[in-house]
Amino acid sequence: MAITSTRRSDSGMTLFAVMAVMTIFAIGLLAVAPSIQQQVQRERELETIARGEEVAEAIRQYVQFFNGAKLPNSMKDLLDGLPQGTKKRQILRPSAAVCPLSEDGKWRLIKADVDNLGNFARRVQDYNGGVLPSNPSPIFDRYALVIVNSLGSHGEDDKKEADDDTDFDVVTDDTPFIGVGTQSKAKSFIAYYGIENHSKWVFTPLFRGPGKNAPAGQINGPPPPGGGIGSGGIGSGGGGGIK
Repeated sequence: MAITSTRRSDSGMTLFAVMAVMTIFAIGLLAVAPSIQQQVQRERELETIARGEEVAEAIRQYVQFFNGAKLPNSMKDLLDGLPQGTKKRQILRPSAAVCPLSEDGKWRLIKADVDNLGNFARRVQDYNGGVLPSNPSPIFDRYALVIVNSLGSHGEDDKKEADDDTDFDVVTDDTPFIGVGTQSKAKSFIAYYGIENHSKWVFTPLFRGPGKNAPAGQINGPPPPGGGIGSGGIGSGGGGGIK
């Protein structure tokens, strides 16, 4: 009888010890959960920027191939590639056609007009010390001219309004576009051109010169064009400089 009682006591102590360990483990998980969540979100943002830069580079190649006379009308146009002899040259990887921050995985297509690009161009100009970086070639000037001319015509009230431009129409297909953006409207952990909101990031071949005010840990904008997918296949471009 004493042996049975001792076994029950030992079993009870073991169960208590297991529960205590599990409680401590659960408390530890709760403590690190926010930092893990932030790290996961940060990785998603970095991947979004990397893929967005790949799309911007594909748009550049597409527009230059058609000498500025034609813009892509859907992501499929970029995925189909460009004619090269009797074959086609790939300019965009299928994985880059998926936006990690959009719930449906679709990029928001950005039209080449002031309403869609004016505020982003203004932020890039402010971030770059008041100078708007140049385009990769004169071919793109026809799309940037109206946007550039609009920058000097806006006052402080317009700039304040631009800071709140999180409302937008989501267009993911069947429209000529010069850039892409995510559908997310959340505040970001990563700063892209000093912008800390997903909805205000635009990935476009326009204004491709590097910024010059990149604090540590921020994205310093896209690198000069020339990386990405070339005639020899997948290259090493995209992503921008992370410092």
